[in-house]
Amino acid sequence: MEEQTPQHRPGSPVRSGIPEHGRVPKYYAVKARIADLLDVLGEGGTLPTERDLADRYEVSRETVRQALRELLLEGRLRRSGRGTVVAGPKLEQPLSLASYTEGVRRQGRRPGRHLIGLEQFPCPPELAPGIGAEPDEPVWHLERVLLADDERVGLESTYIRVARAPRLDSDFQPDSSFYGYLRDRLGIAFGDADEKLETVLATPREALLVGTPPALPMLLIHRFSRDQDGRPLERVRSLYRGDRFSFTTRLRPE
Repeated sequence: MEEQTPQHRPGSPVRSGIPEHGRVPKYYAVKARIADLLDVLGEGGTLPTERDLADRYEVSRETVRQALRELLLEGRLRRSGRGTVVAGPKLEQPLSLASYTEGVRRQGRRPGRHLIGLEQFPCPPELAPGIGAEPDEPVWHLERVLLADDERVGLESTYIRVARAPRLDSDFQPDSSFYGYLRDRLGIAFGDADEKLETVLATPREALLVGTPPALPMLLIHRFSRDQDGRPLERVRSLYRGDRFSFTTRLRPE
């Protein structure tokens, strides 16, 4: 196969990641040609089989497999049944106090959540300061799978004092916005929050719940929120699929 230098696109790496010596790894050249094919097929289009792609580009199936693996990790492709199809654009979630529900709806997608569990347990000492609780005080743990148009895209764990939401197990609809519940039912408004964003690999349990391979990079956000009076309110651990999410924020000079 004749190696071709991929065209540079705005927003892509400089020279599209080509080393300065100009020699393009064979799998990368194949990846670039498959990426062009994805633009032709469009979202939801079915990709030819590995064998067909190997014949088309005159390379080994292992070379094609490596190219497809990277495109899957980048979110350009997704598995569908026994085949592979072109994925839609990543969801852009703002780094703000807006809820997941609001962020997904703004992009014309249908948000949803699937309840994994809602339990009450004595607050451990390391959790207590972040949610304004005393050690061993009852706290809620709410765990839900995040959905976008019925696709599993993340996993969310929320911790809050039972005293702040005493009827959470009876008044709250698990597939709805928790922030909306606090605001509309309990009159609790958010003030500000501290967040930390990092990349991680999901545990085997998390990968099973989200429906991804354990090797898929995930985006993890830790959030400690405070109410309008500055009192600690909740701790949230949100795990997002790295192939389906990106995050945005607006920066201002201090």
